[in-house]
Formats: sequence, structure tokens, C-alpha cells
Amino acid sequence: MFNSRFTFKKNIGWRFGKQMTTDLVLETVENALRNQEITSDLILHSDQGSQYTSVAFEKTLQEKNIAHSFSRKGCPYDNAGIESFHASIKKEEIHHHEYQTYEEAHQAIFCYIEGFYNRKRIHSSIKYLTPIEMEQQALEIS
Repeated sequence: MFNSRFTFKKNIGWRFGKQMTTDLVLETVENALRNQEITSDLILHSDQGSQYTSVAFEKTLQEKNIAHSFSRKGCPYDNAGIESFHASIKKEEIHHHEYQTYEEAHQAIFCYIEGFYNRKRIHSSIKYLTPIEMEQQALEIS
């Protein structure tokens, strides 16, 4: 499920860039679709940033049959799952390091998401399991 980040807390698609552009978020969607089997209706939650409200982004979502859900202005609770992830990565990784190069920062983010967050970090909201463990349990049940 694409929305597993909210169900299982697993980060299934990410990109790291020097600027937040429409192309960057489109690459992220493509990455997520390649990495995760879609088993039900798909909803993509985002804020109202220009990259998420662009014609190109909306057209891509429409072509891929993805419903787009916006957070309301000034209401981060609409996107609580991703806001929680951003808070975690900042507190647990980014604010503890001074990266010397773009490549060093990119590698550190990769290691955090793919090596720690999805595979080792437990979450109280998913029974103190890791996102991968929670996803595996759900797949065994279904």
C-alpha cells in the first residue's frame, strides 16, 4: 500500500534535492510507485506548496489515478504522519551533524531512512514494532 507510511509508518519513497521543485516531488512519487505494490485506492497527502499544486503534479496524479488530499493552511495535523517523520529525522539525524558536502548529507539521509527508520526504529503507535515488521505482520494476516 502506498499510504503505508501512515498505516505502517514506512517511508516508501523519498528524494533529496537542493531545491523543492515539482520535478523533485514527481520523482518521489515515481520512486514510491516503483518501491511499493499498490493494493487499494491511493491517496497522496500534501501541503499546499507550489510544487504540489502545479498543473504538472496534478496531471501526473490524475494519470496514475491517485487522489490528492491537501492539508488546510496552517494545519499540520492534516499531515500528521509525514510531519512526525520530518520531526524524527531532524531530531535524530540532521540536527546532530554538520554535513560537509551535498553527497555526505544525501548518504546520511539514505542511511537514516533505509537503514534505521524503516528497519530498526520502533514506534509506539504500531505496537513497538519497526515499520518493516508491522508491514510484514499485516501482509501475513491478509
